[in-house]
Amino acid sequence: MSLMVVSMACVGFFLVQRACPHMGGQDKPFLSAWPSAVVPRGGHVTLRCHYRGGFNNFMLYKEDRIHVPIFHGRIFQESFKMSPVTPAHAGTYTCRGSHPHSPTGWSAPSNPVVIMVTGNHRKPSLLAHPGPVVKSGERVILQCWSDIMFEHFFLQTEEISKDPLCLVGQIHDGVSKANFSIGPMTPALAGTYRCYGSIPHSPYEWSASSDPLDIVITGLYEKPSLSAQPGPTVQAGENVTLSCSSRRSFYMYHLSREGEARECRLPAVPKVNGTFQADFPLGPVTHGGTYRCFGSFPEPPYVWSNSSDPLLVSVTGNPSNNWPSPTEPSSKSGNPRHLHVLIGISVVKIPFTILLFFLLHRWCSNKKNAAVMDQEPAGNRTVNREDSDEQDPQEVSYA
Repeated sequence: MSLMVVSMACVGFFLVQRACPHMGGQDKPFLSAWPSAVVPRGGHVTLRCHYRGGFNNFMLYKEDRIHVPIFHGRIFQESFKMSPVTPAHAGTYTCRGSHPHSPTGWSAPSNPVVIMVTGNHRKPSLLAHPGPVVKSGERVILQCWSDIMFEHFFLQTEEISKDPLCLVGQIHDGVSKANFSIGPMTPALAGTYRCYGSIPHSPYEWSASSDPLDIVITGLYEKPSLSAQPGPTVQAGENVTLSCSSRRSFYMYHLSREGEARECRLPAVPKVNGTFQADFPLGPVTHGGTYRCFGSFPEPPYVWSNSSDPLLVSVTGNPSNNWPSPTEPSSKSGNPRHLHVLIGISVVKIPFTILLFFLLHRWCSNKKNAAVMDQEPAGNRTVNREDSDEQDPQEVSYA
């Protein structure tokens, strides 16, 4: 079975109930929401009440406790546009169309349509396990989680005709999460997914959308070839270009590196040898890795070819050995700026050392002379002290 195996039985409410216009009576109209019943806060949605009998006038009814005064007793023609949408607009709607053959003049109630308003809480996160690139026939787990204790999680694709899927959140390690099992993978299940969360007692007021997650199916076309120029083994800092090519007229090539979620894409260019090729310049490489490439067509964009054979790009040599960091000293080569500082310090230190030696020598000589004068008669000592006082300014000036 190629449908998503996801429980739609969420506790407390039934998300969306679809019905055909003719079911439940010939005078029952059909209510629809355009472009989608999931509406961002501040956005717009148009409600249309259809009836095969062709009446144009209808009335809207809101079936929950939050009353919107604008609907009370008001008659609309063909459609009604709600803008800007607020949390008060979230809820379940039905309509009745004017019917000349009804005793009351109005038809039976239409099918219910639930309007979900998003953007009322912080967005959750959406992850794919084991990854967003899935082989045909395999399964993938889309995990929606948040540190907000959401009661329900909802998973939606970009196809507005599909109802969102709902699961009850499970609390583990302080986070609330839900695992949506998708598969076996078919082209119909590939596409862009988003998830939302809702808190208890407000099932129609959803969080902001998670970041979009593209789920890709592979294995439906033959594999392209992947090569490296100048080769798969290069020196560190050398420029490398990876070329993905095939004789099949792919529109786009996708290059992925093992261990990284992101992928690079380039349009295929026809070559004179009859192949279609895209060249991915990696630039000066410093680290190796294993690469693969895929081919795809414009429609459907999320259906890729088989993976090319893996290509291991090896990098030899360490660029840090030849190119030391300006902020880190190297044992093999010195920094010129540091060398200039060392030379300047040496030039200052040598004459300073000579000068200090000279002053110490003079100071020792003066001490020796003072000791000799202390042994002379008092008169001579007086004269010598005066001479010493007269010589001090000269010595200081000389120094």
